[in-house]
Amino acid sequence: MIPTYEIDDDQWDALIRDVAKVFDDVTASRGFQYYKKGRVVKLTMPEPRQLAALVEGTELYRVSANLEWLERSRCNCPVSYNCKHVFAALLKYADVHGRPIHSLVNARSSMLSKAAPKASSYQEAKLQAAKKAAEDEAALQKLAARLPSGGIGEWHRYFAAATEKLMQGARNVQFVDDVLAAIVRLKPAMPQRKEELFTLHARMFVLSKLSQQPQDQSGYVYSYLAFHTHHAAENVHQAISKSFEEGILASEGQDQIDAEQTIAYLRQEMLKETNEVKYFLQHYLAAWLYRSLAPDAERRACAVELQELDLLHEGSPSAVLAIAVARASILQRTDDEAARKVLRNTPQAGSLPAELLAYFFALPAQNEQWQRLVEWLEWAAPAVNFRRNQDVRPYIEYWEAAAQHLPEVEERMWDVLASRLPQSRQLYEEKLLARGRLQRWMDYHLSQGSDPLEFRVTDLQPLEKQAPELLLPFYHQAIERYVLQKNRDGYKIAVRLLKRLAKLYKKLKQEQRWELFLDGFVSRNSRLRALQEEIKKGNLLS
Repeated sequence: MIPTYEIDDDQWDALIRDVAKVFDDVTASRGFQYYKKGRVVKLTMPEPRQLAALVEGTELYRVSANLEWLERSRCNCPVSYNCKHVFAALLKYADVHGRPIHSLVNARSSMLSKAAPKASSYQEAKLQAAKKAAEDEAALQKLAARLPSGGIGEWHRYFAAATEKLMQGARNVQFVDDVLAAIVRLKPAMPQRKEELFTLHARMFVLSKLSQQPQDQSGYVYSYLAFHTHHAAENVHQAISKSFEEGILASEGQDQIDAEQTIAYLRQEMLKETNEVKYFLQHYLAAWLYRSLAPDAERRACAVELQELDLLHEGSPSAVLAIAVARASILQRTDDEAARKVLRNTPQAGSLPAELLAYFFALPAQNEQWQRLVEWLEWAAPAVNFRRNQDVRPYIEYWEAAAQHLPEVEERMWDVLASRLPQSRQLYEEKLLARGRLQRWMDYHLSQGSDPLEFRVTDLQPLEKQAPELLLPFYHQAIERYVLQKNRDGYKIAVRLLKRLAKLYKKLKQEQRWELFLDGFVSRNSRLRALQEEIKKGNLLS
């Protein structure tokens, strides 16, 4: 199929400049050879400024080239981007439109020769640099002037141009501030709704730069972000999440078009994520969760979105997960079982990230469908992956919300908490104490062999006030463990615990029982001279 979307002179000049920046001479030469040999076997344009191609290499490779953001073009070959297959597809595109392909082949060398100062003097070179800076500024002002009437694609093209000089710096909180400042420097005033959406996309642009995977000089790509980068990304991520929660995607008129373009952008970005935290996938889920649509409009939108997801190329395991979770989130709006079936069939089905599953709990909770929420929580119990202790808390908070409306499910909540030990330990203990389940709290710590000295006095106060008898075996067990160490330090700690135990028996008005225990304890350990000395020093014997 021959593309029908035309390219004007400005777009052609912009493409030449982008090619010069993205492709080196070696890649251009190899791509030219592929084009000459007719290896671009299919070229289509599924939408304006978007190329899709099949290029014959050692196998048939799929190319996706975005003419607005050429550096984001992708190929499923081992190189994956900025490769000879992408370049060959661009040459085919130029040829179809009657443009001189050698302008692309020689783009880099032509750009370098233009950039090199022709004057020998430093002053003339400086003047040339100033002239180029003025031209770049004028071009940027031209882009900025079109922002109020332009689409989201033009916004992102402006973002890239406005921040190009900042992309070599360290990715940290200061980087975020600098990039956002560069973006708003020339931005003209817009209506409030447009301003809010523009800010959202500016932040998403910054997040896309922060979340790019770092790699070393050998080309090895790390699966995690550096601490300062992760910290900056989390701040931007939270700001974006808040915008979605506040309902930035409305449902009528131009706002609806903006919402669709925003979701299309998120759909594109979520496929590129390879790091552990799926920022753009989370924002895609949030966009749908907080999107406001009438029932009929929602059904139509969901049907269209499922078709869009079916057209996505999976590629990496990360993309497989993203597409599956995205499909499930759309299906959940009308069919829970179909959504769960999709999640069950993903390769990661046994360890789905907790932060992604939270969106599937949020929908029934948002609609106050408590039994439906319980069904999702029950289903997720064996599937959710609590990579961090703090991942457990949101999950259990949904259980508590359901239990407030359906008291009969509370016992199941406790069973789930217990089943996720040790990740849920802190939350399990906290909830047991808060709900007054003191016997269960003590049984847990006795089974774990916990040490009373691990706790502050204030931690044990609820038990001392409400059920002091529960603490007796806790202290007895710990005392025996320290005695079995058979060293002076262990004996000193045992005596400290014996003093606490004496106060506890006194509070229970069981002094006689204490005396009987102490006599037996001293007699049983009479051969441990060091322990006997510590007992005397502690004034435990009358």
